[in-house]
This record gives sequence, structure tokens and C-alpha cells, in this order.
Amino acid sequence: MDKEKVAKGFIKLLEIVEKLRGPDGCSWDREQTHESLLPYFLEETYEVIESIEENDWSTLKEELGDVMLHVALQSQIATERKRFDIADSLDIVTKKLVKRHPHVFGAKTNINSTEAKQNWESMKHKEKKRNSRLDGVPPALPALNRAYRLQEKASHAHFDWKSIDGVWSKLDEELSELKTAIASKNQQNINEEVGDVLFTIVNLARHLNIHSEDALRKANKKFIERFKKVERALSEKGYNFETTAQEELNLIWERAKKP
Repeated sequence: MDKEKVAKGFIKLLEIVEKLRGPDGCSWDREQTHESLLPYFLEETYEVIESIEENDWSTLKEELGDVMLHVALQSQIATERKRFDIADSLDIVTKKLVKRHPHVFGAKTNINSTEAKQNWESMKHKEKKRNSRLDGVPPALPALNRAYRLQEKASHAHFDWKSIDGVWSKLDEELSELKTAIASKNQQNINEEVGDVLFTIVNLARHLNIHSEDALRKANKKFIERFKKVERALSEKGYNFETTAQEELNLIWERAKKP
């Protein structure tokens, strides 16, 4: 890595953003606030995720640049409002990384990745002076992601099943309670029990070293690809969903599942 080139490139990005926000810049860029940029920031983040999952490294290169643009925009707005500047953010994150990796930057000790993660969470909890080990998981996270992080934090506090067998038993229990709720036709209870089932499935996946958000995103993609195959098959036959028998749709779907 050419550090001098990186530094020049980053400074150039900051200068461009500053000009765009200036009196002779772009009216759209000047109008933006911390809040108004959030939907675009989130969109760019998901585009990074998509490019990684597609192994599209050329697109990833571009999308990471777009994320850095949003970092520059957010910090520029903060600078204008005299809240902080990008140097403050860089100073905080570098000090944090050094402090939370004492096994690297302090006394050299050999610890595994699990211990390193537990040390990180423990130090973070103490630094933030939080009342609960579960504090700090953003409510705005997608629900599956948030469930995973809550369970992960609880696990770091040694509140977890020792084996996956306990999770399977819990899932059986929650499914039974869901069936009871459905039989009672109490919609509030059904809603609650569906949530408990989903939360437990996230836990099951975590014990299998699977991130539920990633797994569901891939399942969504697979469904879309297969559904489009069904659409093409129907179109080739001059059929449509509304007039095709369910048995025929099932056969076409099964064929769509084949590679």
C-alpha cells in the first residue's frame, strides 16, 4: 500500500466535499443534513454487502469509495456546525484500536479469536459505563441483526446454552407455544410467539456459526432467481400464474430448483 498516495487521495476527497458544501458548490450537497443523508448512507452500505456476496471486487472498490464519501459528508457537516471534524474521529478510532488490542500493542500474549472478542466487549462495556451488557446495540439495526448481537453480547457474559441441544429444546418449546396461540386465535399472542420462534432460530443459527441476516438474504436471492425461472417457463408456454393449476406450478417450481 502506497501510504502517501492514500493520504493524498483522502485529503483530496475532503477538499472536494468541502467545496461542494461551500458557497460556490452544489445546492443539493449544501442542503443535506446528518439526517437527510441517512437513507443514502444505508443504501451504500447494502451495496457494499451485495458486491461482497457477489464476489464483485470491481464494484466493491467503487462502493467502498461511496461509503467514504458519506463519511466525508457527515464529518464536513459536523465541522460546519462546530461539533467535531474528521481528525477527531480518526483520533478516537485509532486510540480505541490500540487500547482494545493490548495483546498486540501492549504485552505480547497469545489469545484466540474468541478471547479477543470477549476482551473487546468487556473493555467496551467498561469504557462506555453502561448499565447493561446489552446496551449499545442500536435499535435501528435490522431485527435479525439486532437479535444476533443481543444474543452474542449475552453469550460474552456467559449467559448462553453450553451446546446446541439446549437451543433445539427451546425451539421445540416455542413452536409448541405458537401452535397453542394459533389455536386460541388470539392475534396478540400469535404475534408474540412468532417473534419468540424467530428469536430462537437466530440463536440456533448463531450456535451453528451462521448469521441469520446473511442466511435470509441469500434465501431471498435464491427465491427471486427461482421465481424468475418459473415466470420464464410460464411465458414460454403462454401461461400465467392466475390461470395455471397449482399442481402445474408446483412441477415448474421443482424444475426451477434444479441447477
